[in-house]
Amino acid sequence: MPGSRQGRSYSLLAVCRTLHRDKSRFHDRLSTINSIRESIEQVEFREADTDKQEKQRGEAVLPSHVPFLLIGGGTASFAAARSIRAKDPGAKVLIVSDESDPPYMRPPLSKELWFSDDPYVTETLRFKQWNGKERSIFFQPPSFYVAPEELMSTEHGGVSVLTGKKVVHLDVRENKAKLDDGSHISYEKCLIATGGTPRSLPAIERASEDVKLRTTLFRRISDFRSLERLSSKVGSITIIGGGFLGSELACALGRRAQRSNLEVIQMFPESGNMGKVLPEYLSHWTTEKVKREGVNVISDAVVKSVSYKNGKLHISLKDGRQVETDHVVAAVGLEPNTELAKSAGLELDGDFGGYRVNAELQARNNVWVAGDAACFYDIKLGRRRVEHHDHAVVSGRLAGENMTGAAKPYWHQSMFWSDLGPDVGYEAIGIVDSALPTVGVFAKATEKDTPKRAAEESGTGIRSETDYEGVVQLASDSSTVTPSLPSPAQQGDSYGKGVVFYLRDNVVVGVVLWNIFNRMPIARKVRILGYHKTVGSD
Repeated sequence: MPGSRQGRSYSLLAVCRTLHRDKSRFHDRLSTINSIRESIEQVEFREADTDKQEKQRGEAVLPSHVPFLLIGGGTASFAAARSIRAKDPGAKVLIVSDESDPPYMRPPLSKELWFSDDPYVTETLRFKQWNGKERSIFFQPPSFYVAPEELMSTEHGGVSVLTGKKVVHLDVRENKAKLDDGSHISYEKCLIATGGTPRSLPAIERASEDVKLRTTLFRRISDFRSLERLSSKVGSITIIGGGFLGSELACALGRRAQRSNLEVIQMFPESGNMGKVLPEYLSHWTTEKVKREGVNVISDAVVKSVSYKNGKLHISLKDGRQVETDHVVAAVGLEPNTELAKSAGLELDGDFGGYRVNAELQARNNVWVAGDAACFYDIKLGRRRVEHHDHAVVSGRLAGENMTGAAKPYWHQSMFWSDLGPDVGYEAIGIVDSALPTVGVFAKATEKDTPKRAAEESGTGIRSETDYEGVVQLASDSSTVTPSLPSPAQQGDSYGKGVVFYLRDNVVVGVVLWNIFNRMPIARKVRILGYHKTVGSD
């Protein structure tokens, strides 16, 4: 019947619509389920990938065991690594450094880098040495080092650097080190070459955070980069400290200030630059040299307090003088890093600081110390601790040899140097203390008597014992090995070049070669032989 057919058609249409709606809901639900499933799979994939990456990162940065573990990423560690590899070409060496960079030279941070004409020097960290040759601040390019995850599997061994990590606990009985991330590394031989941390001033430590944020404790690449940027942004920088670092930075910034509106101030408690090292007359002469570089030198300055107000740092001195500045650089010495002494049961020296070591630079069984942190016994001068590049090179090298079984004593008399720009510099050996009596002999300098010209003629750049290995032969072949010494200079003279002998009990214990270069082998012989005084002291 038509009505019945119409009803059935209507029912079928309703069913189709219902089925269509159900199908749509089904597909919607299916789509939702598929979306959820895909989301779950993506999460699971990301979690798996994260686990894989973490595992890879763990394997990449942390071998569980290494034959040679070197704690610290400075000059001493690199010298030790190179020495170990020289004695044992298949050796596997891991350097653990809390810095983000591989081992590099620190001296250029306050010397040559500041005199570079390269506008990108803070990025390239390349510089021209006084001899005109260009090189990087880094001892070796990244390709020199083996990736940490490949160190133990590489056939011929190598040197790996684990950056951004710090050893916080050393178990010398179990030969195991703990890192700041909680991981552990076992070792067979261990070197502690942790260097030191720049000291601050009590007045700055007591000051507000605003003061501390505007203070640089100069030591690392990051400090150089930061200070270099600041030197073109702020109106004034004050360097507190009159020693090597403070005077070098003052001259470097002063030279730069001559081409800008930057005011450079240097203050220190002594009466002249490097007053703890140089005789008074030479210290005062040096201060005049620093002033000519564009530096406002304030001597006899003892800092009482430092505050921040109205956008400026206010430095109050004990004698009432006031100094306003935008930024402060504290260059007042170094504190050896000895945090591992307690956990490792290592002895510290109460007089000089640092880890006490024996003649072979060994602190405990299978543990050696080199560089700034080592307090060693000098057979000529007694127990000492030295904070210079040459000592780091040679002590690190000897420690590396002894870690391979050499058992050699440390008899080296390390040298150090300081350059006040390319025109004035000195090299020294032994104990150079202005409190000791001195004998000084000087002569008029020539155009050749500068760090730059000496480096150009000799071909040397960064000066250390390793640089002098070829100079010894040069000196022995030269007709000017024993220079004739002129009569002692008078107070008013220009101390162009000369030699200062430091005496203790009428015996020479230190020598400064003032604008005399490439003659350290001769000075070393004088120091080692311990010549007695033959002329009156200054």
